[in-house]
Amino acid sequence: MRKSHRRILSLGCFILLLAGCISVGEEFRTPTSEMIKNGVTTRAELLQLFGSPTQVGIEDGDQTWTWVYVRAGGLSRALSKELHVKFTERGVVKSYSYTSSMPEEVQRETR
Repeated sequence: MRKSHRRILSLGCFILLLAGCISVGEEFRTPTSEMIKNGVTTRAELLQLFGSPTQVGIEDGDQTWTWVYVRAGGLSRALSKELHVKFTERGVVKSYSYTSSMPEEVQRETR
């Protein structure tokens, strides 16, 4: 299911690229390991840190929240970042992943 969402998002971004400069989703803070702790961080804390999620869903029976931000302009490459969080039944973070193609983050991580 996540792959199909990514394909749709990628296709949508490509179409928007052809149309001109645009962004999808709300920009959100870059998460750090200090901000999100598995087994500790709650839904309420994530709402305070990142605002409302772009998508909600269920993965392997667990509730998920996803924040997505995509920035595209003209014929330049689309830039994106995604935070995907899976929760326990108690509403505490079970696991999370974060990916980004934002140049400032890629450069920082590859130094």
